[in-house]
This record gives sequence, structure tokens and C-alpha cells, in this order.
Amino acid sequence: MYSSPLPRLLTATLALVIIASFTTRYSQANQDPLPLAEISTFAKVFETIKNNYVEDISDEELLQAAVRGMLSGLDPHSALLDNRLDDVRSETSGRYGGLGIEVTKDNGGIRVISPIDDTPAQAAGILPNDLIVRLDDRPVN
Repeated sequence: MYSSPLPRLLTATLALVIIASFTTRYSQANQDPLPLAEISTFAKVFETIKNNYVEDISDEELLQAAVRGMLSGLDPHSALLDNRLDDVRSETSGRYGGLGIEVTKDNGGIRVISPIDDTPAQAAGILPNDLIVRLDDRPVN
């Protein structure tokens, strides 16, 4: 008995069209348009500050201040890493330069919270809760 492949082909084509339709609608719904009214307001504020600020300020300085303001409004952990990026890179490069202790101020000196593994502080036997009262025979405040 011979059966035509046409019904299967039509069903598969219809399924593909439906899937493509939903996929296209979903991706378009997730693409927010630019907030042009808000950007226009930002541009007006930028221009007002640029023209009326008491001191001269470059466009770059003003834009960086605006970006820092936007980021600080998000949460305390977001920041613009402009010229400070090299400092951050050296701090997180895996190289170490220091004693290797986490400390806090204490009335009698500096209280060790914890030594960091594989550092001079750990090698010297510094322990959590140690109180540092003198450094190089000088009192610590």
C-alpha cells in the first residue's frame, strides 16, 4: 500500500511555521526599544550642566560623573573602573605584596581577624584574635 508523504510534509511545515512564529515574537518582545524620552531628558540635563556649571568641565568628566552616579544608584557594589582599572588588575593578578592579615581597630591596638593562607603573617604564626600593640618597637594607635 502506497501512502503519500504529502500529509507528513504539510504537518512538519506547519509545525515549523508555528515554532518560527512564536520564536520571532518572543525575541522581539525581549528587545526593549531605546528609552528615547529619557535619553532626551539626559541630554538636556547634560547640556544645562555643561553651559551653567560654575567651573569648566569636559564632556568626558561630565559623562564619567553621570555614569558613576547611575552605577552608585544601583547598588553599593557597582562601580566604573576607568583609570583605576590598572590598580584593580594588579590587586587581582595573583601576585601578593603585604603581610597577609585581615584586621580591625581595637582599643588597645589592631585586632587580627584572620591571617590569609600562604602569607608572611601565617608563616610568622599570627593567629585570629591576636592583638598587635607595637610595630618596629613603636606603639600602634
